[in-house]
Amino acid sequence: MQQRTIGDRSVGAIGLGGMPLSIEGRPDRERAIATVHAALDAGVTLIDTADAYHLDATDPGHNELLIAEALASYGGDTSEVLVATKGGHTRPGDGSWALDGRPEYLKRACDASLRRLGVEAIGLYQFHRPDPEVPFEESVGALAELLDAGKIRLAGVSNADPGQIRAADLVLGGRLAAVQNQYSPAFRSSEPELELCAELGTAFLPWSPLGGISKAAGLADRHAAFAEVAKARGVSPQQVCLAWMLAKGPHVLPIPGSSRPETIRDSVAAADLVLDDAELAALDRA
Repeated sequence: MQQRTIGDRSVGAIGLGGMPLSIEGRPDRERAIATVHAALDAGVTLIDTADAYHLDATDPGHNELLIAEALASYGGDTSEVLVATKGGHTRPGDGSWALDGRPEYLKRACDASLRRLGVEAIGLYQFHRPDPEVPFEESVGALAELLDAGKIRLAGVSNADPGQIRAADLVLGGRLAAVQNQYSPAFRSSEPELELCAELGTAFLPWSPLGGISKAAGLADRHAAFAEVAKARGVSPQQVCLAWMLAKGPHVLPIPGSSRPETIRDSVAAADLVLDDAELAALDRA
């Protein structure tokens, strides 16, 4: 797979989003592990998880534990795999999502993630979502301390706007390695953040990159162009979507979620799909 960079790390251009493996509708453990192994077989070296990816208070950190198990049971070399996790979003136990951006909480959450992942330092640690009750700079300041302490190798933020991205990079002393925001054909309002990341030399990780076109059948009218290009190329609309994102710049690394081996294999194939200027222009207008 073609390689792209996050901070000082080189990883495959298409990552694996682990969330579907652990929340509502998640697969059984055997299929979940097989999905991660299929991703590794296909050349994926970026796996995104979070401490909040679980059902309720009975299985905290389910996804981190699952990823750790999958890596440990994989028969090949996993030394180049970058595991990215997040803290600051919580699931209190009733199915809802809550926020906790307090520095002391983020430090405790990082320690818990270290234990679940079974590593001495987390490859990429991201502040999951801004907490309106806590100054953003204070939350990111905790990541700066974790960097300095050697508990994390790279720091990132998620669901941040341009002002917050600039603030995070300032607090981190120019060490902001990644921004993870929602971005897809159905959700393009993060384009200012995508462009700012190019300016800063920061990786941009679109989450839910297949939102709105995850199935070939029933595509919304405004996404018909993706289906048309897919038909002409003899590939899936999902591959066209991810190839379109990769063409946005060398700093873009989509992390499609998957709960089946066949879907992550299909997504990874997008790294070899090069769209021409006319196709890209049509998709931009779609």
